[in-house]
Amino acid sequence: MGPRLLYALIVGALIFCALALRIWDPSPVARLRSLVFDTYQQIEPREFNPSLPLSIVDIDEDSLKKIGQWPWPRTVLADLVRKLTDNGAAAIGFDIVFPEPDRMSPANALRFWPQSDALAGLREEVEKLPSNDQVLAEAIGQSAVVLGFIGTPEGGSIPQSKAGFANSGDDPRLFAPSFPGAAASLSELQDKAAGAGSLNWLPEQDQIIRRIPMVVQVGDKLYPSFVADMLRLAQGASTYVVKSSGASSEQSFGEQTGIVKIRIGDYQVPTEADGQMWIRFSKTAKERYLPAWHVLNGDIGKDQIEGRIAIIGTSAAGLLDLRATPLEAAVPGVELHAQAIEQILQGSFLQRPDFVTPAEMLYILVLSLLIAILIYRLGALGSAVVGGIAVIAVVGVSWYAFEAFGWLVDPIYPAIALTATYLAGTLFVFLRTERERNRVRYAFSHYMAPALVERLADDPSRLKLGGETRDMTLLFSDVRGFTTISEGLDAEELTHFLNSLFTPLSTIILEEQGTIDKFMGDAVMAFWNAPLDDDEHASHACRAALRIMEQMPGLNERWRGEAEAKGRTFHPVRIGIGLNTGVCCVGNLGSDTRFDYSVIGDNVNVASRLEGQSKTYDVVTIAGEATTERAPDFAFLELDLLKVKGKTEASRIFALLGGSDFKQSHKFIDLSTRHTEFLQRYRAQDWDAAEALRRECGRMNGAGLDQLYALYRERIAYFRHNPPPSDWDGTVEALGK
Repeated sequence: MGPRLLYALIVGALIFCALALRIWDPSPVARLRSLVFDTYQQIEPREFNPSLPLSIVDIDEDSLKKIGQWPWPRTVLADLVRKLTDNGAAAIGFDIVFPEPDRMSPANALRFWPQSDALAGLREEVEKLPSNDQVLAEAIGQSAVVLGFIGTPEGGSIPQSKAGFANSGDDPRLFAPSFPGAAASLSELQDKAAGAGSLNWLPEQDQIIRRIPMVVQVGDKLYPSFVADMLRLAQGASTYVVKSSGASSEQSFGEQTGIVKIRIGDYQVPTEADGQMWIRFSKTAKERYLPAWHVLNGDIGKDQIEGRIAIIGTSAAGLLDLRATPLEAAVPGVELHAQAIEQILQGSFLQRPDFVTPAEMLYILVLSLLIAILIYRLGALGSAVVGGIAVIAVVGVSWYAFEAFGWLVDPIYPAIALTATYLAGTLFVFLRTERERNRVRYAFSHYMAPALVERLADDPSRLKLGGETRDMTLLFSDVRGFTTISEGLDAEELTHFLNSLFTPLSTIILEEQGTIDKFMGDAVMAFWNAPLDDDEHASHACRAALRIMEQMPGLNERWRGEAEAKGRTFHPVRIGIGLNTGVCCVGNLGSDTRFDYSVIGDNVNVASRLEGQSKTYDVVTIAGEATTERAPDFAFLELDLLKVKGKTEASRIFALLGGSDFKQSHKFIDLSTRHTEFLQRYRAQDWDAAEALRRECGRMNGAGLDQLYALYRERIAYFRHNPPPSDWDGTVEALGK
């Protein structure tokens, strides 16, 4: 099978799976889509119109303080209904269910009275009083009131139906949310009510309310939502018209695809297939709310109530009727019903028209094929541009459809499908190209740096002699007293020792972006900023040196255990490290038939000399001045003004003692200050002051600098009797490499 045919089969299978997955529509993708639609609403929420004929009569915190804790006696609610009716409310709805008799009714209160003959007459009079539920029922009967009920999965009562349904197309009961029963108000209240509607909402996995059912099925009967019945009653309508698949002008190709829209009086409400309406939210506004206690005491009159739909509910946090929406984390549940009614009155709907899903799938098919072809012919970059434009386009179309028409067009799944096609096609082309590159990798990976091998694989023309000049940082590391250590080991043990040393050192160097040049007996040479650019090459080299220093105690413990297990004398292993930064020549060095990627130059030699001086000053790491300037975050302490072997000019050399934390410590700051003063006095030939400062530094020393200060003690003693020339600047010449 040729690569072109294989590629076509892979792309075809991927596109088929993408389309099949879109039809399945798994919940993770649906949740992402909902989050995008939430974002659209947050960017452009529905504008609140205070002139709409709707208000929330709010049992708020102030009302509870004025009238008393919840639940209120239903006589109070009866007064509230009468006040609203007297002030001309078009329809009144309770976002509250009254499934049990009021325990504060007069007859119910008698249960708590003491048994006494003296109260017998009074009992008889109280028993004659109407119950609170009767009082509320009477008020409801004299008003246009909708009572809410809640459909329950475990069964319950069947609410009274107050409106008729006319169906066009398939039976809506096939699609509407279904409940075996409901929690409804007392029958005596339902008998008097003019409407009944479901308060249910169907929770999504993230518990954010985005849609509300406009119809539900309880038992075998169809009921309107609370929102729908409030709107019906306010218009004086008596029947709903539900249009479903199979209706005239609805093309469903023989499939039962669901509910399309519901007519409520003069209003048509587009719905999802299950009869749910997307809510286009506006921000919470105080103008929606009328405090219940102000209505009861007459502060609010006809000017704010007449001709309006009034929903009685609560915003009191303690009554726990709070819901999350795309705009806000906690909104009173009653406001959801109010916002749903508002958007119907405004005609500001959100919907996914029937053609949207097929259009999305066609877009996925066409663009996926286009991207797959471009990847194979133009490569990943050209197809990435087309894919990026395609993703941006679908997002732009999605936003425009939302803003201009209220259509919910999914930008998520097309973006995922196009990205998957791009990644799969790119991977195939990459693997095909990688097979060609592997030949180069296999030929050179055994004796060249891995980074260089990759560069050669990308550009084989680099396989020629020559180099380039770069600013680099060099690292040399050597084992002190290696001869003594090796004398007690046979060939196998010596090989094991060196491998156990070089393995962690190599790992550290590579992790800090260095290139290992070579291993030379017990020494290792590495460099930074070649072949790959590294703007922080000095810092990476210093960090590698510190990590190597930190690694040594653990390695010594390991070697000690191995020596004791074999009954061999253990010699602690100490290393020296030299660091230097400067311009070097780096490249393929050797003959026409065999060459290595290496580095040469004067600065390489200086780094090697500095490593050798670590024995003289008894410090682990010595760095040149250029390295300290390029790595200002590390703790360096000047050691000397030294003229190394092979150099005619002296340079300042430094001990690397720690990282940024140690540099900022009081211990280092104090030592560095005193040490600098000491060097100034020493180079000024003020031997008494220099000796006093040397002693002070020795007492402050906690960084392993004892031999350094011992060396300076000997020098000061010598110079007291053999003074240097008057123009001496403190330079000393290294006696060895």
